Amino acid sequence: MSSPLRAHPAAFWRRMTPLLRRLGSLASVSILAALAQACAAPPPVPLVGPDPSNPRARAKAADYRSTIAPYQSQRPVEPGPWQEQNQRAAPAPRP
Repeated sequence: MSSPLRAHPAAFWRRMTPLLRRLGSLASVSILAALAQACAAPPPVPLVGPDPSNPRARAKAADYRSTIAPYQSQRPVEPGPWQEQNQRAAPAPRP
């Protein structure tokens, strides 16, 4: 094999070696952090109310509320007299 063909892989590995070392150290630090987190104690249970895993725990009753209760039909109707509508929409006259 000629020397120019051997020079290219050597130059490539010379450039990649520092990057691979950094990636290796980053991977080892990440693995150590994951192991340390896995060995940590679970967080304490918040004491806000009854335990949700207890099937005998009392719970607030659910109320029914219709989502369409204030609905009014908006079908098209014949137009009313515009003067009467203007009188109803106008502000009251001052005495």
